[in-house]
Amino acid sequence: MPGSTGNGIPMKNKIKVFRAMNDLTQDNLAHAIGVNRQTILAIEKGKYVPSLDLAFKIARYFSVNIEEVFIYDDEIPAEPAK
Repeated sequence: MPGSTGNGIPMKNKIKVFRAMNDLTQDNLAHAIGVNRQTILAIEKGKYVPSLDLAFKIARYFSVNIEEVFIYDDEIPAEPAK
């Protein structure tokens, strides 16, 4: 599954929100953390889950905890009522 954590759980993020709050383009952020713009685009769209190292770099760039940028929804969906 694209944008999943490897166990099928999607990884959501707020990178676009943090970029907007800091008046940054994808290219600005990419350059600051040492990746290309396409990497930022793919992460924002949920098509690519960053490595832990990259996720920490992004969070540290914005001076926030990693959980404030990345949302890991590991809740198991309830079975539908019968």
